[in-house]
Amino acid sequence: GIATIGLLGAGIGIAIIFAALINGVSRNPSLKDQLFSYTILGMALSEATGLFCLMVSFMLLFAF
Repeated sequence: GIATIGLLGAGIGIAIIFAALINGVSRNPSLKDQLFSYTILGMALSEATGLFCLMVSFMLLFAF
């Protein structure tokens, strides 16, 4: 259970990314498309970190 705490970090990271998107679009709506592409990139990187943590936790669970 402790090995999956990294998934919590991925969830928080995605929430922060989308909160920043909402904040950026509310400040400057004309940059919506550019900010959205950066948001998708950030979400993918954050989710990859979470999936890596999940993979390590499964390796620890089934290897020992």
